[in-house]
Amino acid sequence: MSIYQKELRLRSSDVDLHRRLRLSTLFALLQEAAIAHTEQLGMGRAMTLDRGALWIVTLQSAQIRRMPEYDEEIVLRSWPGQTMHVLFPRYCAVDTACGEPLIRASALWTLIDGDTRKLVFPERLGVEIQGVSRPEDEIPLPSAPRPIPTTQHREFTVPYSYVDLNGHMNNTRYFDLAEDCISAAAEGRPLRAVSTEFKQEARLGETLSLAWGRDGERWYLAGAAEKNVFRMSLTYGEG
Repeated sequence: MSIYQKELRLRSSDVDLHRRLRLSTLFALLQEAAIAHTEQLGMGRAMTLDRGALWIVTLQSAQIRRMPEYDEEIVLRSWPGQTMHVLFPRYCAVDTACGEPLIRASALWTLIDGDTRKLVFPERLGVEIQGVSRPEDEIPLPSAPRPIPTTQHREFTVPYSYVDLNGHMNNTRYFDLAEDCISAAAEGRPLRAVSTEFKQEARLGETLSLAWGRDGERWYLAGAAEKNVFRMSLTYGEG
C-alpha cells in the first residue's frame, strides 16, 4: 500500500475541446488518488474529517510531457514523501498503459481545524504517514510561483458549483478559472508546466479580483479578496 495505483480510460467528460485531458480534471484525479491512498493507509476520514480536521493542499506543481487524450488508457500512481512537521508531501506520476511517461506532479498537503481554520498538528490526531522515496519519478516539491507584471483584470464571484465539502472553492476549479482567462488554453497550446500556491480560502459568494499577464510562454494569474487568495504560473509550448 506504499504506492497507490489506478488504471483508467479517459471519458469525454474528462477532456477539453482539443480532446486533451482537462487541467482541472488532471488535478481532480490527483486529488482523489491522494484521498484514496490516505484512506488505504488508515489516515483518512475516520482520523480527520470525522474528527473535525480537513485535508487541504497548499502548493501544487506538475511537469507535462504530453497531456493524455480522449479514450486513451493511462496509469496513475501516487505516493507520500517524508512528512515535514505539519506538511505532507505527495508525488504523482501519470503514464500511458505502455509505460510512456506523461506527467509528473508534486504537492504539499496539511491539516486544518474545520471550525477555526487554523493548522492542526498531526500528532494531536495521531496522523502519521510513512514516506516513500522514488527519485526516478519525483519532481521537486512545489514552491510559490514567481510573479510577473499583470496587464488584464476582472472580477470573479465564487458560485455554488465550485464549492466542495470543505466549504471553500475546490483547488481544482482554480485551473478552470485560469484557462477561462488565458487565451493559450483555448488556442490549443500544449501546457508544459504549472504551479499554484493557495494562500487563503475562497468561500461561496466571495468576489475575487483577478489579475494576469504573460512573459513569453509563461502566464501568471493571481486572485485576491481582502487578502491574497492564490497565484498560479502556467508555461505553454508550441502547438
